Amino acid sequence: MVEKTLYIEIFQPFAQYRNPFTFYYAQSYPLPPKSTIIGMLQNACNKYYNPKFWKLKVSIHGGFESIFWNYQQLIKGYIEIDRNFKVTNQKKPLYNEGIKSQRTPVYQQELFNGHLYIFLRGEEDIIEEIKSSLERPKKILSIGRSEDVAYIRKVSDDLEIKKKVAKKSLWLMYPTYIRREIKENTRERKEFPIKNQKYPVYSIPILVRFYNNGVPVENKAEITKETEREVKFETVIYTGYDYILKFSESISYEEFGIEGKRFRIISGFGWL
Repeated sequence: MVEKTLYIEIFQPFAQYRNPFTFYYAQSYPLPPKSTIIGMLQNACNKYYNPKFWKLKVSIHGGFESIFWNYQQLIKGYIEIDRNFKVTNQKKPLYNEGIKSQRTPVYQQELFNGHLYIFLRGEEDIIEEIKSSLERPKKILSIGRSEDVAYIRKVSDDLEIKKKVAKKSLWLMYPTYIRREIKENTRERKEFPIKNQKYPVYSIPILVRFYNNGVPVENKAEITKETEREVKFETVIYTGYDYILKFSESISYEEFGIEGKRFRIISGFGWL
């Protein structure tokens, strides 16, 4: 199996990556989780539910210029359209002068002007397919909500990669996600040897699958009320801008150089 690495640079004017563990307000993850990136790639390749995309290793870097709060009324329930094109939710009209379906007012955290730098690593055939689809997209792409348009600024597999070792510390210029632990074999798990214990953590979705009676869904048309959704979460460390990691032991990493930018991905821990 030949592995290949792909670099994707994206600009997003607005974004909201909903953290499902927040209830009284809709918090956004600071960066898109792996599941959101994979969903965008599946959509770009017209293979939305293809399971081979989940085998990709993803490293997410970047950030947003500012954060603001938006007060919205979100619709609760399941929206349906009948034969007369009447839109209902919970058996009540979605739009009506009198009685209408339930709406819940909530504060929603939104991100403004995002600069994302995504690294993908996987089998050569799928990397080539993704590269081709992103260089000439056949549809408007989004990351997160459908209205959160993603502008692809650069796609490249011509990368300068250097393997290095950090003995005591490592400076990260861009925010990123880092795994708290990885599997070294089938039984043992290794914790990230970080020395400075004060850091923010998030539980992010890294895999999402849909099933109908135990059978994997292969098309959007197969999604029904009875469709089961399987989500796998993982706890990650989130680093900020100009973040210095201090280690209790030496650790290897890869340094990528692209047009004057330097990205450092810690072996194992820096890939989701």
